[in-house]
Amino acid sequence: MRLLSRAVQSAVGQRAWSRRHFWGWLNAVFNKVDYDRIKAVGPDRAAAEWLLRCGAKVRFQGFDRWQRDYNGLPTGPLGRYKIQAIDATESCIMYRGFDHLDGLKHVEEIKFNKCIYIEDACLERLSSVETLQESLRIMEVVSCGNVTDKGLVALHKLRNLERLFLSDLPGIKDRQTTVDRLQTALPRLDLSLDLD
Repeated sequence: MRLLSRAVQSAVGQRAWSRRHFWGWLNAVFNKVDYDRIKAVGPDRAAAEWLLRCGAKVRFQGFDRWQRDYNGLPTGPLGRYKIQAIDATESCIMYRGFDHLDGLKHVEEIKFNKCIYIEDACLERLSSVETLQESLRIMEVVSCGNVTDKGLVALHKLRNLERLFLSDLPGIKDRQTTVDRLQTALPRLDLSLDLD
């Protein structure tokens, strides 16, 4: 009987691992960058497709409504719809897809809430996009367990960042040094913290 119990537990454990592996693989596929698609439809449309495919939302310039439905993306002349805000709450966006951010010139706000794949490399990559260094004003990083001090410090490159809200980031070890470095690099920054 004990042997049967171990066999059942082993089979159930393998099935759970197999499901996690499958979803990780599928999320990686959703994040794959198609550079030909970016050339064909422009950076804003391609980025919107990527974000919606991964479960995020976008708001276009001149619109109050958030776009959530991939199949409901607006059509019209290429370049007409510019992404102004990104809400990646509980989405599966990951570093692999961050090349989609290149060329976005109008993004003023980004929210990363409960994003299990967001890590330091993602924040470093986002901070290195020159157009986002100019346009990004508001950012939120909440409950992203893979973000550490290193990723947050990289945000100093976002020179026009006005508001940054950080909460529930267990990877932050040296809170005061991180805060000091950000506030020194970005003196106009309104930094809200809830890291305890």
